[in-house]
Amino acid sequence: MQVNERGRGKFKPAPDYTAEDVNKILREKIEEERKNFESSSHTIDFSKLDYRKDKFNLLSLFCGCGGLDLGFELAGLQAVIGNNEALELFKDKESFNVEREKSIFHTIYANDLFKEATESYSKNFSDKVYLDLSDIRKIKEFPKADIVLGGFPCPGFSEAGPRLIDDERNFLYLHFIRCLMQSKPLIFVAENVKGMMTLGKGEVFKQIVEDFKAAGYTVYHKLLNARDYGVPQIRERVILVGVRTDIDFEYKYPNPTHGNMPGFSEFITLEEAIGDLRNNPGEYFTGSYSSIFMSRNRKKNWSDQSFTIQASGRQAPIHPGGLPMEKIGKDKWIFRDGEENNRRLSVKEIKRIQTFPDWYYISDGGNNEIKDTGRIDKMYKQIGNAVPVFLARAVAKPIADWAVKYIENKDGTEDSSNEVAVSQ
Repeated sequence: MQVNERGRGKFKPAPDYTAEDVNKILREKIEEERKNFESSSHTIDFSKLDYRKDKFNLLSLFCGCGGLDLGFELAGLQAVIGNNEALELFKDKESFNVEREKSIFHTIYANDLFKEATESYSKNFSDKVYLDLSDIRKIKEFPKADIVLGGFPCPGFSEAGPRLIDDERNFLYLHFIRCLMQSKPLIFVAENVKGMMTLGKGEVFKQIVEDFKAAGYTVYHKLLNARDYGVPQIRERVILVGVRTDIDFEYKYPNPTHGNMPGFSEFITLEEAIGDLRNNPGEYFTGSYSSIFMSRNRKKNWSDQSFTIQASGRQAPIHPGGLPMEKIGKDKWIFRDGEENNRRLSVKEIKRIQTFPDWYYISDGGNNEIKDTGRIDKMYKQIGNAVPVFLARAVAKPIADWAVKYIENKDGTEDSSNEVAVSQ
């Protein structure tokens, strides 16, 4: 997302704050953002929105290249035609495109500033989706919807970063809440990094949850690991689910489907996910390895799940082929068989590890003037920022099953959310 650049020295690291400091900063920043609402100027042409009365109309914020949205669409299709049937169709683009409109979830609007990500999104989703590239802070009024999704940006939340409370991007979640207050969806789903729960001694997360509740929602939150749901990757993410307080639905997080326990499927390994790409990996990021990168093991075995896929080609995990890395000192690892025999996971491989289907298009921007590392890095960024499709599918499945029954039992009164949405 585009933001005003600020030097890191102007921020105060989270560990230096007391709980009182955190609360003071949060109050000040929240008030700043609320004042900014008044100057919003961008308008959405509601007449171009493709509402459906027989679906749950879905609005997507910070959509990126579409991992969360695709997972919801797949879960919505499974709820209608069956789990195995939908998964089989999902493998083939043409077959999936023929049947995907049967999904109970129907995306009407998506928003993001990341140009290449929205190019990817437009190639993979229906051209009926109103794709908005404007700054969310400048949107004057959001359309009505039945579900709102979004993984709001988290640069100050990540445990891999500098942990900055007063980074202005941390407060974009307030525009998510503003959307809820205008759209009045039945349900919202938000995703974020594990570090959000501990930043500022937990005060930041507490404030975020309270703000979502104040918008009129019963809020559920839980830390989920993507590998528990068929994703070949160790990736922990906070999933917030909100149900409008006047709706009779209690969200229950999906039980894990994979793990080393009786009755569970085995964790998906790197061998299963990308083993067939050994001789045809496609493009991958090349470049030197920093001392920070080499300060710990970056290479998994074929029988393992991948490290978390990050939004950076330079930080991509090492391909599992060859010899394991070796620790030779404090915070110092080496490639036993030399750098020349080790490479980063490719774009095609990390797409598989994020459980995107092979047919899913990822844009590189098409700018031949950008050197290969910059062009390829845009692809890594999109895929690494995305919610793994199968994690999104698992989160969406309880909502999809309920949505099908809700539509079936809808009595057509003016109180129906879908009727309200269509009338926008």
